[in-house]
Amino acid sequence: MADRAFHPPSLWAETAPPPPETATLDSEIKADVVIIGGGFTGLSSALHLAEAGRNVVVLEALEIGSGASGRNNGQVIPTLTRPDPDELAAHFGGETGERFVALLRDAAGTLFDVVRRYDIDCEAAQTGWLQPVHSPGRIKIAERRVEQWSRRGADVALIGREEMRDLLGSDRWYGGWTARTGGSINPLALARGLAKAVIGLGGRVFTQSPASPPLRQGDRWVVDTPNGRVTAEALVMATNTYTDRVNPDLAREVVPVTSWQMATEPLSDNLRKSIVPGRQAVSDTHGDLHFFRYDAAGRLVTGGALILPQNAEQRLKQRIGARLSRIFPQLGEVRFSHVWNGYVGMTPDFKPRFHKLGPNAIGWAGCNGRGVSLAMALGKEFARALTGTPDSELALRFEPVHPIPLQPLVRRVARLNLALYRWRDGREI
Repeated sequence: MADRAFHPPSLWAETAPPPPETATLDSEIKADVVIIGGGFTGLSSALHLAEAGRNVVVLEALEIGSGASGRNNGQVIPTLTRPDPDELAAHFGGETGERFVALLRDAAGTLFDVVRRYDIDCEAAQTGWLQPVHSPGRIKIAERRVEQWSRRGADVALIGREEMRDLLGSDRWYGGWTARTGGSINPLALARGLAKAVIGLGGRVFTQSPASPPLRQGDRWVVDTPNGRVTAEALVMATNTYTDRVNPDLAREVVPVTSWQMATEPLSDNLRKSIVPGRQAVSDTHGDLHFFRYDAAGRLVTGGALILPQNAEQRLKQRIGARLSRIFPQLGEVRFSHVWNGYVGMTPDFKPRFHKLGPNAIGWAGCNGRGVSLAMALGKEFARALTGTPDSELALRFEPVHPIPLQPLVRRVARLNLALYRWRDGREI
């Protein structure tokens, strides 16, 4: 059996239900579809393919959810960070662009529907998502997004300053907007629950089974692991930011940025009544993002970013603790019980990339910090693509892989962008 003791330490690793039993691949097997990566994209693809009657195999190099899927903040947000619906529709083009916008609009609902259908124990709370604006002029952002999403039937609403103050328990923001289908989950628990559902449908999930770069032999894909081999008619590359080993070109299409997550000690009942009493997920308009949500035990789960990595954990506790105390003076001194990190895959234009990597082979890159619901929805769409839906009916525009020029250098200097974001945060731009 795989080593059950392995998983990067985090609040989620401490509180998620145990994973289903899996083994390391140690033989040669066949499948209809082989999926590389045991995170949200891979497991959602496997689930929807298994529902369609396909024989699926998932290969995970470490443990279920070991990458970004098990380390993120757990906010379920049905929108991207920067591009708005009109821009996305134009970028992906015509009917395909509008289908992608609709996929994104419905992405949170897709996730919560799966959770309910398979009774996944993952602290699911579809309480809505709030994006407060941090300066008066940026209310234009909220107005634009509400107008564009409303035009496409999304369950959104503009929120004035006083109402936002009541929703958050703080007067630090100037209004904003909400997407009511959003919410939060324990992301590692969701990943493990998805794996359990896949196995329950007859899918095979192998952990501690790192894949070598896939090869095309005849009309099948061949993927080797240290002790085994999978041959399959179709392939899904679902490694996103953790792709260096299996597809270096795809890995150079994104810039991995370290994202720090933190959790306070559980707050008292009185504090929870005065701080985000509706338990919505919150992430605002700062470039140096302010974000938080509750877990099931009443901890505020938040996080932050640093330009320099030295003594990161202690500096983050001081910086983010002081931030929370400014936002919510009723907190007093903030104590953190958990600090952890992972990578976010960023693209230069903050848009995802979709690729055909060969015959019956699909991959993508660029979660841009909104991968939870997006990856779940993409897994469903990948399954449609591999079960006969024509490209002309998909919500995906496939394009060649375009590595970022000088990407290794860009990776080294990317954290300096945070200084620019902080400078912009103080200005109406």
